[in-house]
Amino acid sequence: MTAQHANAVSGPEGPRTAGAGPDGGAAGTGTPGTAAAGTATATAAPPAPECAGASPRLKPLFRVAQRVAQRWNDLRTRQAKRGDYVAQVVAYRGYGSTRRVRVLGRVMYSRPGLHGESDAFNNFRGWVSFTSVPIQHAEVTVEIGATRAVVHADAGGVVDALVDVELEPGWHEARMSADGAEPDTAQVLVVEPGAGFGIVSDIDDTVMVTALPRPFLALWNTFVLSERARTPTPGMAVLLDRLATEHPEAPIVYLSTGPWNAAPTLQRFLGRNLYPAGPLLLTDWGMTPERWFRSGRDHKRENLERLAAEFPGIRWLLVGDNGQHDESIYAEFAAAHPDSVAAVAIRELSPGQAVFSGGTTHDAAGGASRPGLTWASAPDGAGLAQQLESAGVL
Repeated sequence: MTAQHANAVSGPEGPRTAGAGPDGGAAGTGTPGTAAAGTATATAAPPAPECAGASPRLKPLFRVAQRVAQRWNDLRTRQAKRGDYVAQVVAYRGYGSTRRVRVLGRVMYSRPGLHGESDAFNNFRGWVSFTSVPIQHAEVTVEIGATRAVVHADAGGVVDALVDVELEPGWHEARMSADGAEPDTAQVLVVEPGAGFGIVSDIDDTVMVTALPRPFLALWNTFVLSERARTPTPGMAVLLDRLATEHPEAPIVYLSTGPWNAAPTLQRFLGRNLYPAGPLLLTDWGMTPERWFRSGRDHKRENLERLAAEFPGIRWLLVGDNGQHDESIYAEFAAAHPDSVAAVAIRELSPGQAVFSGGTTHDAAGGASRPGLTWASAPDGAGLAQQLESAGVL
């Protein structure tokens, strides 16, 4: 369960507003950091109004639920410290500009070896990824290039921070460490300033067959099935690889409503199946300080808006499926930001699967017929590639 994500800023120009994007544009909320001798300290954003998503009559119940959830986390933390769990920082791939990058990670107690991205031979059952215990509000040191910044995890142990840098375009290594925890490193993609094309792709039922329309099978795939038994969507790896080859400067971002617990599993899946490397933008399941349940649609909308603000010169190819409202989300974004969308590519589920997973075969809200918007729709990557070729995108 997460509170507000912390943001950090540091660099030769001194502190900036922590809510600014990689190029200084607005992207999220935060408070100014403080910089001294090349080190920045992050301050979490002020808390939002309590239980803004609940009716007044339910607010007392909501407060009780929050206290119960906190006590449960405290109990799990004590058990983890007494057991064979180890405190560790898990760094995830990030992205940004030559002046500012977004670093991502988690701080938690977990079983040794569970969250290593580099071990391609890991073969854990899905449920094991959900046994880790977040270390709440941990202070984390981030080192990238000549920059050293101090940031803070949120109540779910998630680090989502902005750090001012001076870096060349390309991949760079970021090291994240915390007192008493094993450190970790991850790559951060610094986008070429002149980049004009990028890719945003969903994961579930877009690049990975998850069978989300069938609830019991979805639970089996998520919590029981071995991670190496998960199936890539036919043709999608080839499609994304072709796009990455034709546009080597293009950032590739995987935007999903999946939980951060599954991030290392997803990264290993993408690597094993030869998908292009790119940062994951996931969420954290459970209650928030403002809502009973997190909104997956809001998560996608907010991150698309953020990418448009951070990289105003990039036109994005939006890749998704018609099972979880990707069509309507992408159509709305294209209407609001026509200059930020190169095309939309939708992987088609069967009509029954789309309906039972919460979407419909007509969920595009007119996006497919919007003048000037390239809209591809096919059941696999090969069909999408053919349509994108005809439209001149590929």
